[in-house]
Amino acid sequence: MSETPIAFMVATFIVLAVFFVVDIFVIGRRPHVPSTKECIRHIVFFVAMALVFGALIWVVSGPKPAVEFYSGWLTEYSLSIDNLFVFVIIMSNFAVPKVLQRYVLSVGIAVALVLRGIFILVGAAIITRFTWVFFLFGAFLIVTAIKLVTGHDEDEEYHENGLIRMLRRVVPLTDDFDGEHLRTTRDGRRYWTPMLIVFLAIGTTDVMFAFDSIPAIFGLTKDPFIVFTSNVFALLGLQQLYFLLGALLDKLVYLPLGLSVVLGFIGVKLIMEALSGNTLPFINGGQGVEWVPEVPTWLSLLVIVLAIGGASLASVISMKRAEKE
Repeated sequence: MSETPIAFMVATFIVLAVFFVVDIFVIGRRPHVPSTKECIRHIVFFVAMALVFGALIWVVSGPKPAVEFYSGWLTEYSLSIDNLFVFVIIMSNFAVPKVLQRYVLSVGIAVALVLRGIFILVGAAIITRFTWVFFLFGAFLIVTAIKLVTGHDEDEEYHENGLIRMLRRVVPLTDDFDGEHLRTTRDGRRYWTPMLIVFLAIGTTDVMFAFDSIPAIFGLTKDPFIVFTSNVFALLGLQQLYFLLGALLDKLVYLPLGLSVVLGFIGVKLIMEALSGNTLPFINGGQGVEWVPEVPTWLSLLVIVLAIGGASLASVISMKRAEKE
């Protein structure tokens, strides 16, 4: 149950809808490659808005929801940065022209918001009725963290999933793009353009991302309003971040290690919560484990900031050292 007043939530949804429509469907629909200055301007604006929003939550709901929002937003934003690498590979694999990449990202981010909204609603309903799911979420995040450390979760190249491979066999496709069009006419016959495959690749890939991000955010807060707004603010400005970091993502060598620390920490936190608050009969007769300590919200935020900030700083130092050598 949310601690935030209904009026504040309604106002937030209206403002976020305006932000999202302008960012994705107005600015994002202009077919051009944004300059570095334009990218930085947009990113700074949306980061500032997230910080202001967290402060407003502090005022209307108290410090705990505000810290939960900052923790969730930082986690989702960090995961989004890591996932941008896959988008870079998809764009390269399908040879999407630079001038069209912003439009593709617009549609992809819109699909991501819808899918994450569905996952959040389903996740909130499951957690409310079945608290033992924390064990599954926690174990999944720990396994993901281990894969990030060992490198088993990294792909050298993008691999098409079964849905896209099947579509290629049954749908007439052209080899070339026709602007933003999904369909085009060649020699009097209608064809689908590669844009259809790119949209499906971005959309289905984001479904896989949701399996990481949604359990992670529910490990920090159980408030659906905080979960949703954290995801929206993490997605806003993602287009500009893509163009700004596209050439640098492979140089952020320590980012996976930072993310592994965050996901591992949240996974352990979820399992601890499940042990202390679960009503399963085999856990202390349904009373939970009393000796399991509660992890305070401020500690979660501190771990996230130190892990992501330390990984980013180490990557920058490593990059500058490599340039000198």
